[in-house]
Amino acid sequence: IFCNSYRIRTIFPAPNFNPIMDAQMLGGALQGFYCDKDMLINILTQRCNAQRLMIAEAYQSMYGRDLIGDLKEQLSDHFKDVMVGLMYPPPLYDAHELWHAMKGVGTDENCLIEILASRTNGELFQMREAYCLQYSNNLQEDIYSETSGHFRDTLLNLVQGTREEGYADPAMAAQDAMVLWEACQQKTGEHKTMLQMILCNKSYQQLWLVFQEFQNISGQDMVDAINECYDGYFQELLVAIVLCVRDKPAYFAYRLYSAIHDFGFHNKTVIRIIIARSEIDLLTIRKRYKERYGKSLFHDIRNFASGHYEKALLAICAGDAEDY
Repeated sequence: IFCNSYRIRTIFPAPNFNPIMDAQMLGGALQGFYCDKDMLINILTQRCNAQRLMIAEAYQSMYGRDLIGDLKEQLSDHFKDVMVGLMYPPPLYDAHELWHAMKGVGTDENCLIEILASRTNGELFQMREAYCLQYSNNLQEDIYSETSGHFRDTLLNLVQGTREEGYADPAMAAQDAMVLWEACQQKTGEHKTMLQMILCNKSYQQLWLVFQEFQNISGQDMVDAINECYDGYFQELLVAIVLCVRDKPAYFAYRLYSAIHDFGFHNKTVIRIIIARSEIDLLTIRKRYKERYGKSLFHDIRNFASGHYEKALLAICAGDAEDY
């Protein structure tokens, strides 16, 4: 697994890492008359998250200042969002995104769907802890007050992080598939609850079998069935879970493509996925993107973003020559 996770990420620990030297360079870049944005990109996108946290510590002890605070003060717009986002540990970054998706007027349901449908039990646990520590709020309570109906029930089920792991029972799969099929036929509240219970709590391995059985029973693909039977955010969330079970990098490639093309470059989504997946599977996401959409992620970012914002995103994507 270790080697595998290495091949599919885009950001690696920098060799010969010296946090004190990096902190000094960043201090020079941030505290001079002119902010050296290229220097920020060269350092922060070329260190792994654990190293960036060590740099922030060295920076604090060297200058008595908070690196995130200085980045926020010196930078602006989307470039600032990228640089600051890189400085959060992953669970806190998720918590930060969820908090901003729910606070203020309106809720960014797509952000809730994307994060909660795709994270592992361990990631969800750490995210809940980080949310509580950072905002002195309970993540479940905030989701409860900001959403409603079966959409809310499904999010609350997911955020508990109680999905079975590594377990598959072929005999049970046929039963589960029948329940899902009935839920798509009947659409009662009870059936919706059964549907979300199966999708939120069964292991990925089990759900693979269930979706195959569903196809056999109904002659229909699971995603098509959900799209036909349900609507709104409940439907979008169920589809996101199914897509994550099937191929998580492909799900993120689809989210990036929609964010870039359907919303006229939805910056928040693009930034969030690129940062959050950079040390998990961003290289695979890039591959899926190219396979599915014909153009590389690199190409599309270059077309839609500009300046240091574009440079920073491309540096995190770690493109190869053929991606241009």
